[in-house]
Amino acid sequence: MNSVDSIERFMSGLEKRNPGESEFHQAVEEVARDVMPFVADHEAYQQEGILERMTEPDRIVIFRVCWVDDKGHVRANRGYRVQFNQAIGPYKGGLRFHPSVNLSILKFLGFEQIFKNSLTSLPVGGAKGGANFNPKGKSDREVMRFCQAFMMELHRHIGPDVDVPAGDIGVGSREIGYLYGQYKRLANTHTGAITGKSIDFGGSHVRKEATGYGCVFFVENMLNHVSDGLEGKTCVVSGSGNVAIYTAEKLISKGAKVVTLSDSDGFIYDENGIDDEKLAWVIKLKMERRGRIREFAEEFGVEYIAGKGPWAVPCDLAFPSATQNEISEEDAKTLVKNGLQGLGEGANMPVERSAVKVFQNAEVLYAPGKAANAGGVAVSAMEMTQNSMRLSWSRDELESKLQGVMKNIHDNCVTYGSSEQNSKKVNYVKGANIAGFKRVADAMVAYGVT
Repeated sequence: MNSVDSIERFMSGLEKRNPGESEFHQAVEEVARDVMPFVADHEAYQQEGILERMTEPDRIVIFRVCWVDDKGHVRANRGYRVQFNQAIGPYKGGLRFHPSVNLSILKFLGFEQIFKNSLTSLPVGGAKGGANFNPKGKSDREVMRFCQAFMMELHRHIGPDVDVPAGDIGVGSREIGYLYGQYKRLANTHTGAITGKSIDFGGSHVRKEATGYGCVFFVENMLNHVSDGLEGKTCVVSGSGNVAIYTAEKLISKGAKVVTLSDSDGFIYDENGIDDEKLAWVIKLKMERRGRIREFAEEFGVEYIAGKGPWAVPCDLAFPSATQNEISEEDAKTLVKNGLQGLGEGANMPVERSAVKVFQNAEVLYAPGKAANAGGVAVSAMEMTQNSMRLSWSRDELESKLQGVMKNIHDNCVTYGSSEQNSKKVNYVKGANIAGFKRVADAMVAYGVT
């Protein structure tokens, strides 16, 4: 049986076991197409059924979350924790509060997290969780009551040596504070059981910036590998949360020109480039007032395009930093036509599979999320270390460590993704998949059948 037939057979079985979970299917297939030929060359991985075992979560916890809104009405949501793989360390992955949250999305995110965490070379496994709760429009007291109710169940399944959640979409510093406060109350301990905490009670410098900064560092490494750099590049960034804002901040500091930011309503286009002063205004808009990005256009007199993403804007580099599958095949063709040189995934799986092929066929430098946005979990793992050691590293120390982690990830991608004919030509998707898989697979082989 050839590799294509093997992949189709493998995916057919996975889809039967996980019906209707399209996001999970997409994530697994993207990995399987690169990893299965590698597995075929390693008898131990075949004998131990490593890939089959790796696509089954260790456990999934689903629970009801009951809370009372400000009008005294009892509300019910569904909470989840998907603990996917702990072969190389405690489960580690974010919590997402958003109406779109379902089991398929969390399994896709948890599966991706296995490889992302492995690539950091830090001792953390893969997990993801969350709830179909929407914090948007809720009062602080409503969010607090929901977080406390959510943690009433989740606390039974987490801990510093078991599972260490962090934030994700809809779970920022406010939510982390409420979640950790309830965990501390229930567990009667002050440990590193959650990351993304405030500096004042065990958090880490550079945590909120880490995913955006790390994505820029990775893309810079890709450009350096082909004797190029960031300075003077025109960059399109989607989103306006932490990832997008700190991607833009780091790009600006390195001499690139950022011309867009967006939210779910539309995007702004600033032809002259967003500078530090304008970005500081966005941070206050989004982090303090929780406003909409169209207000930026009103404030600074730039163009606002409602109901669309920024992918028709001509650019050298693109940084999708909002959500999954935000770049379609048509968007990819438009970006390539407009001269795109490179793309770094700040969000998780923001590019549809057919769009990835467009970028690869055009030889665009393409950085998959499991490599490019691993900076967030890398600094989360460093927060765990600081909590265990009861110390706090400086901002400069942590940014230096983050740069080292992203360079190491890039180098591993080059090792496993380089063309034999041309070392400058790298398939970063393949490199990230194989490098991430190998470390976890070797640990699973060593443990025997567990």
